[in-house]
Amino acid sequence: MSTSRLVIAVGRAQGSDPGRQHESAVFTGSAAEDDTAGSWPFRRHVTPSDPISPPRIRLLGLHRAFPAGQTGGTRLVLTQATYQLQRWVDWLDAHPQVTVLGDYSAATPTQAREAFAQRGPWARVAVEAVPPSPPDPAADTDASDPFEPLRAAFDHGTAEDRWRQSRRLGYDYPSHPALHLAHASACMELMRIDDAHAAVERTLALTPDWEAVHYELGKLWLRTDDTERAAAAFAEAGRLMPTFSAAFSNLGAALGELERHDEALEALQQALRFDPFGHPILNNMGAVARDLGRLDEAESAFRQALTYAPRFVFAHYNLGHTYFLQGRFADARDAYEAGLAADPQPGARQRCRAALAHAAAGDLRRAEAYFNEALEQSEREVREELVNESAAVLDALAQMPGADAPGLNQLVERLYSS
Repeated sequence: MSTSRLVIAVGRAQGSDPGRQHESAVFTGSAAEDDTAGSWPFRRHVTPSDPISPPRIRLLGLHRAFPAGQTGGTRLVLTQATYQLQRWVDWLDAHPQVTVLGDYSAATPTQAREAFAQRGPWARVAVEAVPPSPPDPAADTDASDPFEPLRAAFDHGTAEDRWRQSRRLGYDYPSHPALHLAHASACMELMRIDDAHAAVERTLALTPDWEAVHYELGKLWLRTDDTERAAAAFAEAGRLMPTFSAAFSNLGAALGELERHDEALEALQQALRFDPFGHPILNNMGAVARDLGRLDEAESAFRQALTYAPRFVFAHYNLGHTYFLQGRFADARDAYEAGLAADPQPGARQRCRAALAHAAAGDLRRAEAYFNEALEQSEREVREELVNESAAVLDALAQMPGADAPGLNQLVERLYSS
């Protein structure tokens, strides 16, 4: 699909000259107007169902399509722009005669940042910066829409609000699969796992071939640490929608945990095809490659992730660990320092690994300071584990040619006495 056939005008107040709204292709020329974006999170289909479509479609009020009241890990996939816009990209691939224009001028700053980050389908969208249009509460609320309270709950309500509204509407519209899926998501937020499974089962009974249901089921299995079943669910979501990057990303992560590394890399490569700037995907690819002993490949993946997200702490830490395994101790030290500087809450394990990198690079004083910081913030059981792991690595470093064996051995002694 040519990016020129999906054009979205995104309101952005800072960071660039947004130009003038009336100059954007989104707002010029005739087009069939679609004002249903506010209902996308609660519909099975969002693209036209008619076999013959108008040559130009203008999507109005896109900011209402992606309510973001949930946190990232629990957020219902139907509320996410990367999933819904991928469905439009896939539809346009099958309808080469159609152009779709999207009015996202009332996007929140968070929504605008996501659009310009080019994640997932945004990489294939012609994004035009325009002056932001403040949302109109009166226009954004349709009192006659029975789903409006649910959309509001997913936008700015509490988990209890989402649970209550989705439960009520599920009773009122029992054959509406998206409502049951929304209820499953709300149940997951509240850790009502059995209720979430029941809601997913109701959705599957209505739409067994809907990838979103299998994706949410995979998330649900992860809540109970059933990685095997989660992987199967994500795999089914990807089978049903081969362009579903998040499904393959989660599949790759799950397969990596199951130590099915070759399959994990294959899934992550598929995820990257449809999310080419996906730094978390690259980070996972690097971790899997490192587990396979392919350290050069791992290093390349972590470095590429950091070109897209320079403050992505996990890539810094993983790059540091990879350098350490390569014996590039000064590079490992610098990578860990970059991660610690970018991390608002560094963990004890990361401080210990930074300490080991400093020790390997010859700075025993800095290493000891990091060890002390790590152990001070750890509970006794964790502290003992970190001390034993770190001491084993320091012992191995002391055996290397040219190492400061006396200094490293003294550091081990001080670790055990701490």
